[in-house]
Order: sequence, then C-alpha cells, then structure tokens
Amino acid sequence: MRFAVSPLWEVVTSFRRLLDDGSLSPVYRPWAEQVRPRLAAAGLDRGWLAELIPSSKYVPHFLNPAPAGPAPALAAELAGLVAAPAETVRRNLDHLRHHQGAPGPRARALYADPPARLPRLAHEVEAYWKLALAPYWARIRSVLEADVFHRARQAAEQGAGQVINELHSAVRWDENALSLVRRTRPLTREMAGRGLLLVPSAFLGPGLLTRMTPPDPPQIAYPARGVGALWASRPPTARADAVAAVLGRTRTLLLTELEAPASTTELARRTGLSAAGVSQNLTALRDAGLASAHRAGRSVLYARTAVAEALLEASTSTHDARGRWS
Repeated sequence: MRFAVSPLWEVVTSFRRLLDDGSLSPVYRPWAEQVRPRLAAAGLDRGWLAELIPSSKYVPHFLNPAPAGPAPALAAELAGLVAAPAETVRRNLDHLRHHQGAPGPRARALYADPPARLPRLAHEVEAYWKLALAPYWARIRSVLEADVFHRARQAAEQGAGQVINELHSAVRWDENALSLVRRTRPLTREMAGRGLLLVPSAFLGPGLLTRMTPPDPPQIAYPARGVGALWASRPPTARADAVAAVLGRTRTLLLTELEAPASTTELARRTGLSAAGVSQNLTALRDAGLASAHRAGRSVLYARTAVAEALLEASTSTHDARGRWS
C-alpha cells in the first residue's frame, strides 16, 4: 500500500466540482467563483474536459494513469496520459457512453484516432491547470501532504488495516479482504495488479473514486482531511504587524491580499498602491520565494507560496490571547 499526491486526480475532481453549479458545496464556492470566469473566457468550460469528465461517477481511466511516485509532476502524468494505449482509450470511452449517452464531437474524434488526439487533450489539461489549480497549488498540496503524513503515522502506530477502515465509510478491510460499498464484482489480487494506491483529493467531495486497470495497482481517491478550511479566509490583522516588521508594510499588505490569487491591476485597485509599485514589490516577493506567478490568458495571477503561508501561519501562532507578541 502506498500514497500519492496526483495533479491529474485534482484536475479530474476539481473539474467535476465546477459542474455542480447550484448544488456546489459552500466549501468550494470561493474557489469556484474565482475560477469559473477564467475558464469561460478561455473556452475551457466547453472543451475536451467538458465532454470527458461528466457529473456521473465514472471517469475514463486513461485520464488518471498510475502515479509513478509519491508526488509526480503534472508533466510526468501528462506524458502517461498521452501514452495511453488506443484500445484502453476506446474501451474507456465505450464505458463512458454507457453511462453518459451519445459522445460529443471531441470524444468521437478521440475514439477514432487516440494517438493524434491525446496530445490535444493534454494541452487543454495543462491550460486548465494553469487557470484553475496552479495559483492555489501551494495550499492544496499542503493539505494533501498533511493527510498523507497523518495516515502514514497511523499505519506505523496501528497498522495498514486501521488506515483503510478510517479512510472512508465505503471502504472496509476485514479478514484479509478489501471491500468497497456498492461494488459487487469480486476482484482478486491476480486481477487487480500489485499493491494498493491511495490518493487524497481536495475536491472529491463526500464520495470515492476508484480506478481498476490491471496490471496497474488499484487506485482509490478519497477526500483529504482538512479540506473544510482550505478556502476559508483567515483574518490578517494580528499576523500582519509581526511580518511587516521583517518584510515591510507594503510587501506584507500584498501577501495578505493574496489570500486568493490576483493580478497586479487587481492588487493595485484593492490596496491603493500604484501598479508599478505593486509590480516591483511582487517581483521582490517572487525572488524571495514568497509569491509565484501564473499566466491566465492575457494577465498574470500572483499567489502566495507554501513558504509565505508558513510564515504567516507561524506569526499568527505566536500571538497570545491578549494581542501581544511573544
């Protein structure tokens, strides 16, 4: 049994969250409200992903090749997607048609010639990543890695069976067998492939997703711990003063404004600073590893990095109940 933090699983599950629309959980609404206009402007709300990732439970397995390591880069996973065998792609699309009905024009083109169309799909996935996930990846990855750390420690202290039994109500380990609720077909070790791959997800919602494609190990994507607070706004008042003593008030103000990714123009409007001043300070923050830049169409979105998140979080934790710093 091993764990993996998979960018492609987050692409699939996050895109499905955007399809929820009226039933979207409040947990994801702040993120969705920022991302949906960008996707619409880029036409990604009606492209390849819209045809291949339906709101139903089945997701074509070739979209989630087995991660080769614990934290593969998006480029490595896209290479696995592009290399999917044509017969696998067609078999998955047949299954999707069974669940979803008549395929769209892109799905039909992909079925007709997988080797020629998979690179185009990969290109759209990369574009989606840049708009919807890359600006937020530092905070998403920290939640996913914290989940893996918690369960790895649990496995060391209580055993792998206990990890599985606390993973989700739909999964059980009993008498040397793994059972999934609502899955009635038996799957032996010989049929399933070697091992078991567990993938935490920040966007999965309350359910599970599975991928059973021998000889790859079975994959179970499950909801990560701590997702409920992922998009919650945190008050910057106490931590800002302490960080400002080190970084300066202007750069600290920009970091606190980057609770959600924003462009130079948007930051200038919100803070009252000049666009040139904002740009200069963002460059300094990026050079110091505290901010990252992500192109979104004609503009560039800036986001806090994991280092900046840790800095702000640490300054908050040193502030006592009486408002004094220790």
